[in-house]
Amino acid sequence: MSKIKRLIHSYSKYILVPWRDDAAAAQRVIFCVYNETQERWLRAKVDEFEIVTRQAGHEWAIFDLTDTFATWLASQRYAKSYFQKPHLLSTLLPKYLAFITEEFESFLRSNDIGADSVVALKGVGSLFGFLKVKEVVDKLAPMVKGRLLVFFPGSYENNNYRLLDGYDGWNYLAVPITADKEY
Repeated sequence: MSKIKRLIHSYSKYILVPWRDDAAAAQRVIFCVYNETQERWLRAKVDEFEIVTRQAGHEWAIFDLTDTFATWLASQRYAKSYFQKPHLLSTLLPKYLAFITEEFESFLRSNDIGADSVVALKGVGSLFGFLKVKEVVDKLAPMVKGRLLVFFPGSYENNNYRLLDGYDGWNYLAVPITADKEY
């Protein structure tokens, strides 16, 4: 069985467990951790995560972060200047986080996301170099009344997450699901 199939299997076992109503926002976050080299395989199998979520009796919605940076930067008044002088972008990046937050809020409203829904975040690897996943999850998690599922290309060990294995990670209260961990 492939690692992505095992990840789906581990997730399906976890999502069947009844949800606590009193869980804090950070405790309602689920990280499906996979090797970054398997991004294409995961994207091809996202529908299987939806199937097992719905079989467990929960609603499903997916929010894709992949193109948000390009969309946001293109909307900036001086976008061409930032392409010529990319070092100036660092002063603007807090506005990128605000853009993601607004788009996510709009997404939740338009999809009528309730307390029995799983909202999946896909494309978090595209944040690399611009924002930390922890910052984004900290902003978005309180907005989701059900569960926030983060497809996380990187690694997890000793309660430490590392995006794309590119820099030191961080601790987070989220539930880690890996291909090697059974529930």
